[in-house]
Amino acid sequence: MFNILQTTTSRRSVLGLMGAGAALGLAGCVGVGGDSSSDKAAGGVRKGFKQTSVKVPEAYKGRTNVIFWAPFTGINFQVLTKLLKKFNDSQKDIYAGAESVGAYADLAQKFTAALQARQVPDIVCFPEHRWIQYWQAGALAPLDDYFDDDWNTKVYMQQFVPEGQAQGKTYQVPFARSTPLFYYNKTRFKEAGLPEAGPDTWPEYAKMAPDLAKLKSAGKSLKIFPFKNDDEWYGQAHIWAWGGRFSEGTKVLIDQGPMLKWLTWKNNFIHKQNYGYVAKSPVTDFTTGISAATHASTATLAQILHDSKFEVGSHFMLGNDSAGPKVPIGGSGLAVVKAESKDRQDAAAKVLKFMAEPENCAEWHLGTGYLPIVLKAAELPSVIANYKKIPNYKVALDQVKNSRQSDTITWFDSPVDDINRAMGLVYGDGKDPRTVVSDLQKQLDEKMTKYKDTISKVMAKGN
Repeated sequence: MFNILQTTTSRRSVLGLMGAGAALGLAGCVGVGGDSSSDKAAGGVRKGFKQTSVKVPEAYKGRTNVIFWAPFTGINFQVLTKLLKKFNDSQKDIYAGAESVGAYADLAQKFTAALQARQVPDIVCFPEHRWIQYWQAGALAPLDDYFDDDWNTKVYMQQFVPEGQAQGKTYQVPFARSTPLFYYNKTRFKEAGLPEAGPDTWPEYAKMAPDLAKLKSAGKSLKIFPFKNDDEWYGQAHIWAWGGRFSEGTKVLIDQGPMLKWLTWKNNFIHKQNYGYVAKSPVTDFTTGISAATHASTATLAQILHDSKFEVGSHFMLGNDSAGPKVPIGGSGLAVVKAESKDRQDAAAKVLKFMAEPENCAEWHLGTGYLPIVLKAAELPSVIANYKKIPNYKVALDQVKNSRQSDTITWFDSPVDDINRAMGLVYGDGKDPRTVVSDLQKQLDEKMTKYKDTISKVMAKGN
């Protein structure tokens, strides 16, 4: 069963709203909670931080209770609830309850408020690097002491592990993870006499564009590709495809050449060849047949398959001069919240271990469409059978080998906003890429002075 009913919140809108969440009181969190270096001195607990309310069913009373704040709704939340019931029925010491808090942005705002009120949940699912702000506030428990032969960082897809580590310690383990994919309308490609396998690179797709543009959709020419004003996540794959990086360590690399070449190519593709345009919802334009292709998260695949009335093709993100560029990892991971009870932290860690068991990971993957993040889960017969039934899901798994952490400057909301704005000036307004790149370098240099100490701390001890 796949998540065909859940409403998808765009990653861009999530990050924008998370900025609002941070503004709500992140600095205040640091003020009320100490810092991440206090783990040992405080005995691994955080005095004064009580557990938020938990409603315990009669059948599970008398156990150690933990509450999981989940940024999931619809079928995703139903699958999580089913897994937690399986956990609760598998032993007699712990009760784990889940509360749906909406989307990632809602979680950020609610968790920030909980820290300020000192009434916190026990498990939280943070997207990408956004847990770092709470680690800095001393709000998260290190997980390494809980690892054993059956549960440790080696059981997960290795590309996703470092994103949850700081100063050599693990504060978040992979859970609901994804990467971006190129989706195309295989039905229209066949009508145009183009290869069903789709293009490998952007120049190859540009050569296919004239044949696709001859087709009609609702009486108008089929559009070639929709972009959006918050495409930084895909831009990360683009700048890697053109041979560059936004940053490396604490050095911003915007003006090194590849970003200028990439934006110049896209400026020509969009504004001179008229193959691209800025859409309110690229995925909606694609699923309704307005555009021939789009890019979206692997976690959107189920929704796209459900909404599209044509044969959908999925493909690795397009490269520049070669196929299969590196792609940024997305989605979220699980963290244990540090509070006044060591018993609850220990119990929460057992829930994380349960979720990493291959059969449970496979149940989450098959129920939601997120990647089978535990290595042995992808080897289970139920998962292999699903790939034979719906090959598009295998494309998402195969692309994992090309995934890696986003560049350091994009770990924070404000620089992501700056990159989105710069891409929008070119994609939407056709501004001169050379001027845009020069201005962005200056903006991010200033931002890096603010974030470099945090980046250095996170990367310390080999991360």
